[in-house]
Amino acid sequence: MRSGNPALSDSTFLDPASGAVLARHADAMTLNGTVNKTGLLLLLTVLTAAFAWSQTLTASGELAAGARLYLWGGAIGGFILALATIFRKHWAPVSAPLYALAEGLFLGAISAIYEARFQGIVFQAVLLTFGTLFALLFAYRSGLVKATENFKLGVVAATGGIALVYLATIVLGLFGVRIPFIHDSGLIGIGFSLFVVVVAALNLVLDFDFIENGVEAGAPKYMEWYGAFGLMVTLVWLYIEFLRLLSKLQSRN
Repeated sequence: MRSGNPALSDSTFLDPASGAVLARHADAMTLNGTVNKTGLLLLLTVLTAAFAWSQTLTASGELAAGARLYLWGGAIGGFILALATIFRKHWAPVSAPLYALAEGLFLGAISAIYEARFQGIVFQAVLLTFGTLFALLFAYRSGLVKATENFKLGVVAATGGIALVYLATIVLGLFGVRIPFIHDSGLIGIGFSLFVVVVAALNLVLDFDFIENGVEAGAPKYMEWYGAFGLMVTLVWLYIEFLRLLSKLQSRN
């Protein structure tokens, strides 16, 4: 089983001590349970995102002074909690909701920053994110899209390449070097963002497949929380990429 999502890797359903596939549990992971927990994580994210939004965007549409506090606090807190969840999967019933709360602060703040510059962009990005989620879920469940080994390999390779580009952007940025074109609002930059959006969306298919495999394997109940957490990681990435793409498009107007 392969996924481009770092939270849902080949070793997700392996026993960390023995390396063997987790034994089937009597109270096992179910698809409905994972869906319900994903819904709960989304709700928690929306709650803290709405709070951060209200604290960072004024009634006049301008950013408040503490906007970056919510942005970086949520980003760093979410990153730490994500790592804790990935390396301690059995913590997921607690760490996954905490991750959703922290990530909501980050999303609320970054959404306010984009909204202050491009009015209406957040609503568009939300619609596109959930529209993509339900469209790909329908395509996966109906068999229109299948997570074959070649499909998985291609998506994982593309995801890894994007991760390297973003890592290079961060490292070079520390030395004042900027990668040209791909982060601009020109045709190359828009094309790059479109490519990243497509790859992020295709990761949803791998996540659906991975969760389904976990259900079939009879993974322990706490893996419902872990599966929901992994899906949230992809949705957050997809939403951010939609914001980036839409901002590039609106910058050309």
